Amino acid sequence: MNHFPIFLALENRRVLVAGGGDAAVAKLRLLLKTTARITVVAEHAAPEIVAWADAGKLNLIPRAQEPGDALCCVIAYGAHEDAVLDGRTLQLAAADGAIVNIVDDLARSQFITPAIVDRDPVVVAIGTEGAAPVLARKIKADLEASLPAGLGLLARVGKTFRKAADVLPMGAVRRRFWAAYYNEAGPRAADQGEAAIRDALDTLLESHLNAETRPGHVDLVGAGPGDPELLTLRARKALDAADVVIHDRLVAPEILELARREAIIIDAGKEGFGPSTSQDVINALIVEHGLRGHHVVRLKAGDPTVFGRLDEEIEALDAAGLDWAIVPGITAASAAVATIGQSLTKRGRNGSVRFLTGHDMKGFADQDWAALAKPDEVAAIYMGKRAARWMQGRLLMHGAAPATPVSVVENASRSDQTIHATTLATLPDALSDVSGPAVLLFGLAPRAAAQALTHEEIAL
Repeated sequence: MNHFPIFLALENRRVLVAGGGDAAVAKLRLLLKTTARITVVAEHAAPEIVAWADAGKLNLIPRAQEPGDALCCVIAYGAHEDAVLDGRTLQLAAADGAIVNIVDDLARSQFITPAIVDRDPVVVAIGTEGAAPVLARKIKADLEASLPAGLGLLARVGKTFRKAADVLPMGAVRRRFWAAYYNEAGPRAADQGEAAIRDALDTLLESHLNAETRPGHVDLVGAGPGDPELLTLRARKALDAADVVIHDRLVAPEILELARREAIIIDAGKEGFGPSTSQDVINALIVEHGLRGHHVVRLKAGDPTVFGRLDEEIEALDAAGLDWAIVPGITAASAAVATIGQSLTKRGRNGSVRFLTGHDMKGFADQDWAALAKPDEVAAIYMGKRAARWMQGRLLMHGAAPATPVSVVENASRSDQTIHATTLATLPDALSDVSGPAVLLFGLAPRAAAQALTHEEIAL
């Protein structure tokens, strides 16, 4: 990020626009929506600028820019559409202490003006750092269509009510009040005008003041395999509402970024055969924050119902009397098998699939290896890197073909995803360079490799 987004206070502060043509008019249309004191310096000003000056909306100085014109200006625009004149504006205005934007000249500009969706006082700014202005306009158009015109009225009325709402306890209770206003009560009353909105706020405040202390709620959420686009809509909504997010080690940073900025983010990661937060500590953290009345999201990579210690957490929540819900996610095996262009089951090949984990060696050892060693069996093996050689020996001992295909998908669905196509005979060697989380797809080869093998068999 080369340009840090801010909202600059312009009330009664000076802004300079140097230039009087089309570029200046376009910038002024935007600046005139603010409460800034605008000065235009131009030898030849467009009729619109002259009309605005006559109406007292800005101060027009009909000459070329001179030293001192930008004194006490917080920002200045060079809008001559002439490289030499705009370069002079940059030099003079910067010397006067203003930061300067040269219209349509990213390289020389000290700041940029984003595309703006205006629902005053709700303002959405969209910037692409000059890389894709057409894309910024498309995003602006999409947002214009999705944000109701009455949004600004809801925000203005809500602003006047903030002091009255301060009687509510800080934190989750107050956030729930405002969420109920903006999501439900406010929009319902908006069509009837400002007085109806105020009545709705009064009623809502009274209901929250008289309500008993509300216990917390815990969502046990699957974050999917890593790609934020594979996060479910329900998981996204849970992150939006969360007061506390307790996440495991494999949750992608891009997904954690989707949580509210004010949310408490707690890393409760577990690492196989490495540093870990014990399950008892995790259970205690979830219960502690839930009992404080927080909306807690226990965020797990993949799907919480697949090797996620879900039952232990539910038992702790039930014992504490806390309300909970499961939000399923896309498990890593689904992402991995999609990556290699295969399916976990196939008519005429296998009518079932096994999900195994190599993390619990006792449970791993108890598997029916003889059944898995039969031809055309398929298994998705999680956390199996360290147990790969042991697993190889068990399967070969029970008659599995050394040439049985195995696909190792590392960091499934992520930008650094890699696929290692191997066989049971060479599996441990294939894992020597695998450092990230991996799913072993026993019995499946990447589609291209499988097709090549079929063609070789036909040729023979």
